[in-house]
Amino acid sequence: MRLAVLALVFLCLAPLARAQTSAADEAQFQKIISRQISAFKADDGTTAFGFASPDLQAKFGSAAVFMDMVRSGYAPVYRPRSVEFRAVVEHDTGPEQQVFVVGPDGRGYIAHYMMERQPDGSWRISGCYLERAQDESV
Repeated sequence: MRLAVLALVFLCLAPLARAQTSAADEAQFQKIISRQISAFKADDGTTAFGFASPDLQAKFGSAAVFMDMVRSGYAPVYRPRSVEFRAVVEHDTGPEQQVFVVGPDGRGYIAHYMMERQPDGSWRISGCYLERAQDESV
């Protein structure tokens, strides 16, 4: 009985034990994302691709294929008019940095950047999806 109670307590507390990102991590997220966006603006696919996680790099295979995808489906981060970092949201799969961007169409979007800690302790972008912001168009 005692073992069952301990197991139940452990299961209830496990989500609380999930590592929270630090202010230093959040600063790294912003630096990485800013540098990737700068690389997009300069059409520097090699540098932009370098900020992607190993799994994401394997999925696309090359910087050229990655950049083709970004150009065709991610214009708001490829050519943003403005960029504003918002909240970091913790998920079971890792932290998500939310970034408000105004796209080339003048509309507001939230770019949800999923971040992944690497074995060496550094961070990389493991995915991104865009969501139209409701009332933030320019």
